[in-house]
Amino acid sequence: MYKIPASTLFLGKNLVFMPECHSTNSHSLQLCQQSPLAPDGTLVITDNQTTGRGQRGNKWITEPGKNLTLSIILKPAFLDVKNQFFLTVFTSLSLRDYLQSKGCSDVRIKWPNDIYVGSKKICGILIENVVSGNRFSNSVIGIGLNVNQDEFGVDNATSLRLSLNQSFDLQSELETLLAFVEARYLKLRQNDLQSMMEEYLSSMYWRGEPHLFSSNNNCFEGTITGLDENGRLKILTNSGENLFEVKEISYVR
Repeated sequence: MYKIPASTLFLGKNLVFMPECHSTNSHSLQLCQQSPLAPDGTLVITDNQTTGRGQRGNKWITEPGKNLTLSIILKPAFLDVKNQFFLTVFTSLSLRDYLQSKGCSDVRIKWPNDIYVGSKKICGILIENVVSGNRFSNSVIGIGLNVNQDEFGVDNATSLRLSLNQSFDLQSELETLLAFVEARYLKLRQNDLQSMMEEYLSSMYWRGEPHLFSSNNNCFEGTITGLDENGRLKILTNSGENLFEVKEISYVR
């Protein structure tokens, strides 16, 4: 059971806790259809997410009671739909801020919305929007943060406990995390887009380094140079600069 955070202005003041659920994002989207039950900043959180979803249809697997698996319902009507990638930008930066505050080193944002410590993933983000006209009526920000988990089914995952060699109280970490998310969201409300994008670019995983990528079953070497105005990945190759959507390219470790 989680308590309503005392460290935020509005995030988490309406808190929906479920001991177990299929997906906090799915439940949040259902709440959005019942608008009186989902005010701005509603937090949906669970101890055991059984079918969590990630980008590209991937599953997000988490050990029950060890991590933070949550979704935040926001109503960013102030944001033009053409700027929707900035929902990813502000969320990614808030998680970077949080992890740096904990003492994690080499925190990087793997485009579009995974957070890495060194060469290992510590957090995943899934953002799903409900649009009305050219404005957002609801945005669901799903966050899966590895906190106290020690073992993973893959070799490129880590947690706060593994990175910092100590255990953490989930309620305390939730409050700290939400404070960082709220602070970045308020900056987004102020239309502080350019400086936020500059911060995002400066924290990008593999940016400015030659690496292997895969697209259309072809492996190639390239260097991430940045993003275009729509949030597409720019990679410089021998044939010039190329643009990629989320599902069009994979990183090759």
